[in-house]
Amino acid sequence: MAELDTVCRLYADIWGTGADSPPVSAEVMRALSHAGNYVAGAYEDGRLVGASVAFYAEPVGTTLHSHITGTAMGRGIGLALKRHQRDWALARGLKRITWTYDPLIRRNAHFNLVKLGARPEEYLRSFYGAMDDAINGGDESDRVLTAWDLTAPPGPYPLDLPPDTARGVRDQDGRPLLGPTDAGTVLIDLPDDIESLRRTDPGAAHDWRLAVRQVLGGLLADGARVAGFHDRRSYVVHRAHPRTAGATRI
Repeated sequence: MAELDTVCRLYADIWGTGADSPPVSAEVMRALSHAGNYVAGAYEDGRLVGASVAFYAEPVGTTLHSHITGTAMGRGIGLALKRHQRDWALARGLKRITWTYDPLIRRNAHFNLVKLGARPEEYLRSFYGAMDDAINGGDESDRVLTAWDLTAPPGPYPLDLPPDTARGVRDQDGRPLLGPTDAGTVLIDLPDDIESLRRTDPGAAHDWRLAVRQVLGGLLADGARVAGFHDRRSYVVHRAHPRTAGATRI
């Protein structure tokens, strides 16, 4: 329990919540770990610098759902935790790991899609309801459900953008500009730093939320698939049923 209390304090620091209201309590982590689920910490010189909590999910016997991972920035701590989580899952006969993340955060999109090779599968609108922590406060809690195929070869995966690729959302002077989405491949730009934007320009942050929800959420609901993340900036989406007329070139 002492170690789990340390995880709680780490999470509270990362998410900016009070020490008495971390994103996950020590008691819940204790119950999950005792029931055979994944609770792991990363240590550097004897100090906790990252932790992850995951539990078994549907389909039974194939999937682990990674509920929360928080680490100190840099130094590859998050990647080390994810690799450990992958090895843990494979040792138990699992084939994939799922998790949710805010689709507006560029560094998370790059990490998940490029470094790990995971792929968003479903857009979840206001998934957690209202949140008041330092990271999410003032914005709606949209998430994408993302799956990591543990049987796939490791990335990176090459991305070929055809000449008729459309810009479904374009960053224009810090604001989202909607474009056509009827090409076979659609790019969806993200803001430079949505977390800072929520503090400095909540109106612009809300515009980004609505734009990405409309375009990415709409495409995924229509059967499109996210093929990757381009230039640390844009989702690359392949439409299931492209209508090439009217697509703009980039």
